[in-house]
Amino acid sequence: MRLKVPFTICAPGIDETPLPEELPRATALRLAETKARAVAAIHPEHVVIGSDQVAVLGQQAIGKPGHRQAALDQLTAMAGHLVTFHTAVSLLDARTGACQIDEVPTRVWFRRYSRAQAARYLEKEPAYDCAGSAKIEALGITLVERVESTDPTALVGLPLIALTTMLRNAGIEVP
Repeated sequence: MRLKVPFTICAPGIDETPLPEELPRATALRLAETKARAVAAIHPEHVVIGSDQVAVLGQQAIGKPGHRQAALDQLTAMAGHLVTFHTAVSLLDARTGACQIDEVPTRVWFRRYSRAQAARYLEKEPAYDCAGSAKIEALGITLVERVESTDPTALVGLPLIALTTMLRNAGIEVP
């Protein structure tokens, strides 16, 4: 990890379905905390990080596509448009129950590209497991025209500036 803090990855295995009438930002916040609490139940002596991201195109939430056709449909819909990514992070001290949570929005303007270009991207990088179907940290950057955020790591899925503040608040030294 970039922060040089030792960690272990543990999948929380929770239902990530948005609640009825739940706004995308609220979904990301709820799921980040829910993931942390699910892992804390298994590891009650640890400090646990939970994170989640929900993308929004217009008024429509965009989740993880799961398969090629859904990813291609998402990428085609996003071409030439602004998409807002709501990335939430929580830090839960399972020993005390203290929980910090924050959300970092990132605005991404996608280039105008064809469905065939989106298909070629997915052939090289099958991004079926991330909101919006494009991995900005890899080849997905070619689909993007501009990014606006207070934390450039938020778009990758874990806002490290916010997390650094949380770790320090929890008494964990970060170089």
